[in-house]
Amino acid sequence: MQKIIFPFVLFIFAVFTLQAQDVQPAPADPNAPEISFDKTVHDYGTIVQGSDGTCEFKFTNTGKEPLILQKPVSSCGCTIPTWPQEPVLPGKSDIIKVTYATHNVGPINKTVTVTSNAKTARVILSIKGNVVAKPADKVPEKTNDNSATPLQK
Repeated sequence: MQKIIFPFVLFIFAVFTLQAQDVQPAPADPNAPEISFDKTVHDYGTIVQGSDGTCEFKFTNTGKEPLILQKPVSSCGCTIPTWPQEPVLPGKSDIIKVTYATHNVGPINKTVTVTSNAKTARVILSIKGNVVAKPADKVPEKTNDNSATPLQK
């Protein structure tokens, strides 16, 4: 019985392996839109807690057809992307604005995934930096000003 099952399993494995090799990837559309970013990483450096955490990623449609962006997805709720809703025509540029809420102190390492109809369907934008606490308000120093007028009660 085992002499019959082993060759049969081997035959099935060979058939599926040969079929998998016949699959050809679909040819790329030479006229498809292409998205080219000026930068894909924004480094805030060190920023103060509560300051403006907005940056922009400029991109250009270097393809031959209109570029359509889907809703970008951020890695957390503290990072909010804003993107163009209308198609970006060939040769035109636009921006994706990313706002990071700088409420929490600590390192920043977030991503925004941009999906489109471009040849490269997904591009990952990154923001990084470090949020430091606001400096404590200085308490005025006590001075011995003899010329001051005392308060009356």
